[in-house]
Amino acid sequence: MAKTIIVAAPHSGSGKTLVTLGLLRALRNRGTKVASFKVGPDYIDPQFHAAASGRECINLDLWAMGRDHCAWLLDTHTKDAEIAIIEGVMGLFDGPEGAPGSTADLAATLDLPVLLVIDAAHQAQSVAALVEGFQKFRKDVEIAGLFLNRVKSDRHATLLHEALRPSGIPVIGQMRQVDSLSLPSRHLGLVQAIENQSLEKTLESAASGVARETKLDTIFSIAGNGANHLLDGHFSLPPLAQSIAIARDEAFSFAYPHVLAGWRVKGADLTFFSPLADDAPDPSAAAIYLPGGYPELHAGKLASNTRFMNGLRNFSGLIYGECGGYMALGESLTDDSGKTHAMAGLLPLETSFKDRKLHLGYRQLSPLSALWPCKLRGHEFHYATIIREGDGDRIFGAATANGTSLPEMGLRRGKVMGSFAHVISVAP
Repeated sequence: MAKTIIVAAPHSGSGKTLVTLGLLRALRNRGTKVASFKVGPDYIDPQFHAAASGRECINLDLWAMGRDHCAWLLDTHTKDAEIAIIEGVMGLFDGPEGAPGSTADLAATLDLPVLLVIDAAHQAQSVAALVEGFQKFRKDVEIAGLFLNRVKSDRHATLLHEALRPSGIPVIGQMRQVDSLSLPSRHLGLVQAIENQSLEKTLESAASGVARETKLDTIFSIAGNGANHLLDGHFSLPPLAQSIAIARDEAFSFAYPHVLAGWRVKGADLTFFSPLADDAPDPSAAAIYLPGGYPELHAGKLASNTRFMNGLRNFSGLIYGECGGYMALGESLTDDSGKTHAMAGLLPLETSFKDRKLHLGYRQLSPLSALWPCKLRGHEFHYATIIREGDGDRIFGAATANGTSLPEMGLRRGKVMGSFAHVISVAP
């Protein structure tokens, strides 16, 4: 089984994504077979992992999936790897309110060690107090190594290393401030990997910056031993149908690899089409899946792509849209400039990005339709506002992670349905 380690940080913005990418590419460049994972609900960081490692990155979400599902995914996707690197979410101990789901919770539950990435740009000896606090905060979480990011000079490095020596935790590497590259962002996180024209150069620069002062072999010594949990794949979300046409391009890219892989495990045949290329979905499929993404950035092009739109309107099977896909099934989408674009018109929904409002959080989902017969876990993350939502059956009862009730979500008309919820897993 692959050696496994979690890359975490005291807070968001510490550089753990760039360090993770640098480690993945540096190890891959040495000929090491690497696998990667991302803690929590995230579509964008895994795209960068996949570009760095050369293989799909899988999400591990303890709150949404539960221990056994996370363990099964970890086992399943590391069978041919030598090392697995799991990037944490937010700060090490940050997670859903009143429920386990932080990076630390996953580390403790799966008995995995942590490599703590520290942004050292604005501190020297004080780093020792920070590390001691994280080291002692939870006895069930092992911080096995430290990585210093944004180190300014040799003198700065010496001060940091001397301050940290009494902790007994090895500093396995560091990245200079000049090497701490930035990745462009937009309102849902980083600009997608498929849109980043200089991504390969960035990945190689990150790998060079990490490898220059990192004991890559030491990662194997501090990483945990993978354990075969001997579980089967019954955790997978049931497929929408046995043949599914799935939208996939820059406008509709938020589909979780573990969901699609689970559908294949259950015998579903998946085909892909690009709405931006004006592809029509396969008319012989039994269902269409429109995942989330950035349709608001391409609303004008989507509105004019008649083969795509007519393919939706003339489809006789089930159509399911999540978030961006849900908006595309509506009557109109107004972009951030205030221009309104006609959408498929299959659901009585009008949405807008002119006055953006953040909707963010985990969601407990109770299906109100026959789409799925089981309780689900998901999340909501978008800036769209609903201008009008007409008559139609709701598809989900909803609550927050801590059980606070929310209004019912989504719309259904006949075989067409969708909501702003991104489904992650069958509820554990």
